[in-house]
Amino acid sequence: MMFPWHKKAIEKLDKMIEQKLLPHALLISGVEKIGKFDFTQNLIQKLLCSDSSCDHCEICNALKNDDLLSDLDQSVSIRRSHYPNLIYCRAELNDSGSMSKDIRVDQIRAFCESLGKTADTLQIGVIFYADQMNNNAANSLLKTLEEPRENTLIILLAHHIDRLPTTILSRCQKIHINPTYDDESAQWLESQIDEGTRGDLDSMQLLESAHGVPHKALEDLNGDYFLQYQSWQNLLLEIALSPTKISETEIFTDHELDVLKCLQHLINEGIKIKTLKHDSANLDLNKVIEKASFNHLFNLLDDTNRAISLSQTTVNIKLLLDNVMVVWSHITNLKKYPAITSFQEH
Repeated sequence: MMFPWHKKAIEKLDKMIEQKLLPHALLISGVEKIGKFDFTQNLIQKLLCSDSSCDHCEICNALKNDDLLSDLDQSVSIRRSHYPNLIYCRAELNDSGSMSKDIRVDQIRAFCESLGKTADTLQIGVIFYADQMNNNAANSLLKTLEEPRENTLIILLAHHIDRLPTTILSRCQKIHINPTYDDESAQWLESQIDEGTRGDLDSMQLLESAHGVPHKALEDLNGDYFLQYQSWQNLLLEIALSPTKISETEIFTDHELDVLKCLQHLINEGIKIKTLKHDSANLDLNKVIEKASFNHLFNLLDDTNRAISLSQTTVNIKLLLDNVMVVWSHITNLKKYPAITSFQEH
């Protein structure tokens, strides 16, 4: 199935295929749940099916019979497709019986060995997700990428390409799938929601709360995350308009990173509407942006981004959020942008 937000990436790949410029190694990146695996499966079907992904020939049926996302109850190095020239490598059960967080070096060796045999027809190897390879595994893959075999395509999927060595990155053609906020994606999202609840939900707001990831928006609907997100967003806007509301932030407890990401989205949206000089559907956001200066918004966005980045370290995330909140609570009347002390210490 082709998703609307995949269109640009598909067009780029179609052009490569049409001009016979498909590289020996592709790196398909994007945030989690953006649909990289589905995108890859569609590409494989397009490359292998002689009738433009007909969906009913022997090859298409073989691909449909693959069950690659389910965890196995035994340790394996690689998984073979029902199509003979297609293999997959992913994090698997380790010898101790628990799920490994890494793709191990022995898996990559088996992967490369399987692709090292000469093939008369196209052979494809997929690693998902390549940013889970440990250093030894990445180094083991490097030689195969440096000396590609004819009729061989290696596809790497990654959530975070910054976790891959530059030596791997430099040997792959990159295809990135961006988060989406366009009307077509919002319409797709609406079509996936139960008809009885559509009238109560704004599909674009759902997309925004999921940071432009439609599948995550659907997942959030199954729990109470969307309602939580709305409450965080509403309180953030109230704090910017009435600084005394900062005393009511107990609902942020244990959700500090998500709240920072919510604020990040609000500031990004505010900068966009201020630049384009049009109003948002959110009236409170309009009021905040009307009074806040561009420079202060950009400075706070930088600090929010830095806080999100620092949250991956041992820093106190609650302290980070508290410091950002103090600035945000005065964003509509700041005369001079303050330095955030906790950032200066890192």
